Amino acid sequence: MSETNTLEDLKDVAAAAGMTDAPQENTVAEPKIDEHGRAYATGKRKTAVARVWIKPGNGKIIVNHKDHTEYFGRPVLQMIIKQPLVAAERNDQFDIYCTVKGSGPSGQAGAVRHGISRALTYYEPGLRGVLKKGGFLTRDSRAVERKKYGKAKARRSFQFSKR
Repeated sequence: MSETNTLEDLKDVAAAAGMTDAPQENTVAEPKIDEHGRAYATGKRKTAVARVWIKPGNGKIIVNHKDHTEYFGRPVLQMIIKQPLVAAERNDQFDIYCTVKGSGPSGQAGAVRHGISRALTYYEPGLRGVLKKGGFLTRDSRAVERKKYGKAKARRSFQFSKR
Protein backbone atom coordinates (compact mmCIF):
# COMPACT_ATOMS: atom_id res chain seq x y z
CA MET A 1 0.00 0.00 0.00
CA SER A 2 2.91 2.33 0.39
CA GLU A 3 3.66 4.42 -2.65
CA THR A 4 7.19 5.54 -3.24
CA ASN A 5 7.21 9.27 -3.79
CA THR A 6 10.14 11.02 -5.32
CA LEU A 7 11.46 14.29 -4.02
CA GLU A 8 9.98 16.13 -7.00
CA ASP A 9 6.53 14.69 -6.23
CA LEU A 10 6.77 15.90 -2.64
CA LYS A 11 7.84 19.39 -3.79
CA ASP A 12 4.81 19.53 -6.08
CA VAL A 13 2.50 18.55 -3.22
CA ALA A 14 4.12 21.13 -0.89
CA ALA A 15 3.84 23.86 -3.52
CA ALA A 16 0.17 23.04 -4.03
CA ALA A 17 -0.41 23.24 -0.28
CA GLY A 18 1.49 26.54 -0.01
CA MET A 19 4.22 25.08 2.20
CA THR A 20 7.27 26.18 0.24
CA ASP A 21 10.46 27.29 1.89
CA ALA A 22 11.09 29.89 -0.78
CA PRO A 23 12.41 33.11 0.72
CA GLN A 24 9.81 35.82 1.07
CA GLU A 25 10.35 39.08 -0.77
CA ASN A 26 11.65 41.85 1.46
CA THR A 27 8.65 44.10 1.81
CA VAL A 28 9.47 47.69 2.66
CA ALA A 29 7.16 49.10 5.31
CA GLU A 30 4.75 51.81 4.26
CA PRO A 31 5.35 55.30 5.66
CA LYS A 32 2.99 56.29 8.49
CA ILE A 33 2.10 59.88 7.64
CA ASP A 34 -1.03 61.71 8.86
CA GLU A 35 -3.30 64.03 6.85
CA HIS A 36 -1.03 67.01 7.66
CA GLY A 37 2.04 65.33 6.16
CA ARG A 38 3.62 64.59 9.56
CA ALA A 39 4.95 61.43 11.16
CA TYR A 40 4.33 60.97 14.91
CA ALA A 41 6.26 58.91 17.43
CA THR A 42 6.72 58.63 21.18
CA GLY A 43 10.16 58.48 22.76
CA LYS A 44 10.97 57.45 26.33
CA ARG A 45 13.99 57.63 28.63
CA LYS A 46 14.01 57.22 32.42
CA THR A 47 10.67 58.79 33.41
CA ALA A 48 10.61 61.29 30.54
CA VAL A 49 8.10 60.91 27.70
CA ALA A 50 8.45 62.88 24.47
CA ARG A 51 5.78 63.22 21.79
CA VAL A 52 7.47 64.02 18.47
CA TRP A 53 6.05 65.17 15.11
CA ILE A 54 8.28 65.56 12.05
CA LYS A 55 7.47 67.04 8.66
CA PRO A 56 9.56 68.27 5.71
CA GLY A 57 11.05 71.69 6.39
CA ASN A 58 14.26 73.57 6.94
CA GLY A 59 15.58 72.07 10.19
CA LYS A 60 13.72 73.89 12.98
CA ILE A 61 13.47 71.94 16.24
CA ILE A 62 10.83 73.19 18.69
CA VAL A 63 10.67 71.65 22.18
CA ASN A 64 7.76 72.66 24.45
CA HIS A 65 7.07 75.82 22.42
CA LYS A 66 10.74 76.92 22.62
CA ASP A 67 13.69 76.60 20.25
CA HIS A 68 15.80 73.56 21.15
CA THR A 69 18.85 75.75 21.89
CA GLU A 70 16.79 77.69 24.41
CA TYR A 71 15.14 74.64 26.01
CA PHE A 72 18.29 72.49 26.17
CA GLY A 73 20.94 74.99 27.25
CA ARG A 74 23.89 72.58 27.36
CA PRO A 75 25.57 71.89 24.00
CA VAL A 76 25.84 68.19 24.86
CA LEU A 77 22.05 67.88 25.12
CA GLN A 78 21.61 69.77 21.83
CA MET A 79 24.03 67.34 20.20
CA ILE A 80 22.16 64.34 21.63
CA ILE A 81 18.84 65.32 20.08
CA LYS A 82 20.48 65.92 16.67
CA GLN A 83 22.30 62.56 16.56
CA PRO A 84 19.61 60.62 14.62
CA LEU A 85 19.38 63.37 12.00
CA VAL A 86 23.16 63.43 11.55
CA ALA A 87 23.35 59.62 11.32
CA ALA A 88 20.58 59.57 8.70
CA GLU A 89 22.13 62.55 6.87
CA ARG A 90 18.86 64.51 7.12
CA ASN A 91 20.19 67.54 9.06
CA ASP A 92 18.16 70.39 7.60
CA GLN A 93 15.39 68.47 5.85
CA PHE A 94 12.80 68.14 8.63
CA ASP A 95 11.02 70.47 11.00
CA ILE A 96 10.56 68.80 14.37
CA TYR A 97 7.95 69.74 16.96
CA CYS A 98 7.92 67.91 20.28
CA THR A 99 6.51 68.10 23.76
CA VAL A 100 8.34 66.41 26.61
CA LYS A 101 7.56 65.99 30.28
CA GLY A 102 8.97 64.14 33.26
CA SER A 103 12.51 63.40 34.46
CA GLY A 104 15.33 65.95 34.07
CA PRO A 105 17.18 67.56 31.18
CA SER A 106 19.30 64.51 30.34
CA GLY A 107 16.34 62.12 30.41
CA GLN A 108 14.26 64.53 28.35
CA ALA A 109 17.00 64.86 25.72
CA GLY A 110 17.23 61.06 25.51
CA ALA A 111 13.45 60.80 25.13
CA VAL A 112 13.43 63.41 22.35
CA ARG A 113 16.26 61.56 20.56
CA HIS A 114 14.35 58.28 20.80
CA GLY A 115 11.17 59.95 19.52
CA ILE A 116 12.96 61.62 16.59
CA SER A 117 14.51 58.29 15.61
CA ARG A 118 11.19 56.48 15.66
CA ALA A 119 9.43 59.28 13.77
CA LEU A 120 12.14 59.21 11.09
CA THR A 121 11.57 55.48 10.56
CA TYR A 122 7.83 56.08 10.27
CA TYR A 123 8.38 58.87 7.72
CA GLU A 124 11.14 57.09 5.77
CA PRO A 125 11.16 53.33 6.52
CA GLY A 126 14.40 52.96 4.54
CA LEU A 127 16.30 54.75 7.33
CA ARG A 128 15.55 52.01 9.84
CA GLY A 129 18.79 50.11 9.17
CA VAL A 130 21.00 53.16 9.70
CA LEU A 131 19.22 54.21 12.88
CA LYS A 132 19.09 50.67 14.26
CA LYS A 133 22.82 50.26 13.65
CA GLY A 134 23.49 53.50 15.55
CA GLY A 135 21.40 52.25 18.50
CA PHE A 136 18.88 55.10 18.28
CA LEU A 137 15.78 52.90 18.09
CA THR A 138 16.53 50.99 21.29
CA ARG A 139 14.72 52.38 24.30
CA ASP A 140 17.21 52.93 27.11
CA SER A 141 15.28 51.26 29.91
CA ARG A 142 17.60 52.26 32.76
CA ALA A 143 15.73 54.01 35.53
CA VAL A 144 16.33 54.85 39.19
CA GLU A 145 16.12 51.78 41.40
CA ARG A 146 13.49 51.92 44.12
CA LYS A 147 14.37 52.28 47.80
CA LYS A 148 14.20 49.07 49.83
CA TYR A 149 13.06 48.81 53.41
CA GLY A 150 15.89 48.36 55.92
CA LYS A 151 18.23 50.34 53.68
CA ALA A 152 19.17 54.03 53.64
CA LYS A 153 18.73 54.19 49.85
CA ALA A 154 18.22 51.56 47.17
CA ARG A 155 21.32 49.58 48.20
CA ARG A 156 23.21 51.67 50.74
CA SER A 157 23.08 50.28 54.27
CA PHE A 158 23.00 52.28 57.45
CA GLN A 159 26.36 52.86 59.17
CA PHE A 160 27.40 49.86 61.21
CA SER A 161 28.50 50.36 64.83
CA LYS A 162 29.77 47.50 66.96
CA ARG A 163 28.96 49.28 70.24
